[in-house]
Amino acid sequence: MFGYVRPSVRDLPEEELDRFRAMYCGLCHTLSRRYGQAARFILNYDFTYLAILLSDGTAGAQGAGRCYTSPIKKRPFLEPTAAMELAADESVILAYWQLRDGVEDHAWASGLKYRAGARLLESAYKRAAALRPEFDQAVRRQLQLLSALEQAKDPSMDRAADSFAVLLSSAAEELTDPVRKRIMEQILYHLGRWIYLIDGADDLKKDAESGNYNPVALRYGLTGGTWTPESRRDFATTLDHSIHQMAAAFELWDFGVWTPVLQSTFYGGLFQVGKAVLDGRFHRPSRKNIREIEETE
Repeated sequence: MFGYVRPSVRDLPEEELDRFRAMYCGLCHTLSRRYGQAARFILNYDFTYLAILLSDGTAGAQGAGRCYTSPIKKRPFLEPTAAMELAADESVILAYWQLRDGVEDHAWASGLKYRAGARLLESAYKRAAALRPEFDQAVRRQLQLLSALEQAKDPSMDRAADSFAVLLSSAAEELTDPVRKRIMEQILYHLGRWIYLIDGADDLKKDAESGNYNPVALRYGLTGGTWTPESRRDFATTLDHSIHQMAAAFELWDFGVWTPVLQSTFYGGLFQVGKAVLDGRFHRPSRKNIREIEETE
């Protein structure tokens, strides 16, 4: 995952931001308890949303503790729940295969950091894959499809985005309520599509320099990673379509205490991030300031 999903800070009361941060820290503690300290380094906002979407709509019990980013002052965190454990397991699987994909996409020297990360996470991945074999198989299958599209330099932006969207929608496979499962699959599908496309847009210039596969550039025939007014307008429309589909599915379910955070995200945060990426001014959050949620406008 990539760290693009976040709420709109200006629209969210401090109480709701504190709850979001507590979930973020709770998922970090869950990762550490299940997979060791190294697993904490895969944490990002996107994985936090996975835990929120898989939760039962309650925040659960809250604790407080120190960690490597706050060794002196205790920070509040939500105690692990079944949903957070599921999100942690799926996060490890996703992060591991993302690192493996980075190894395949880079030369030996430039791929060293991906090799090191994959090696560091390998034992955690094996445990997570044993716990969630269906999800692991779904991730492998969809990444193989993506790899085939990359090898063929397939110009279809939609085929590439669909592969990642299907991958992320499979994170809801273990939900038992059929209605809730269908709603979550729809949200996660369109969220996955949006993440894949926004990442492609964010990497336009970098991929133009390296020659890496970028279906967004191929779809619009972009030169040097630079948008034309027409291509930018058309791309913004397809991004907005995915957000509208997420919002439509979101309205079909009661997300309890997480409703304000999700509303802020689907009706504000994603649009802000999309505009920031297209304007070339998106910045991922700093791990030195890990509790802060940056506003991207």
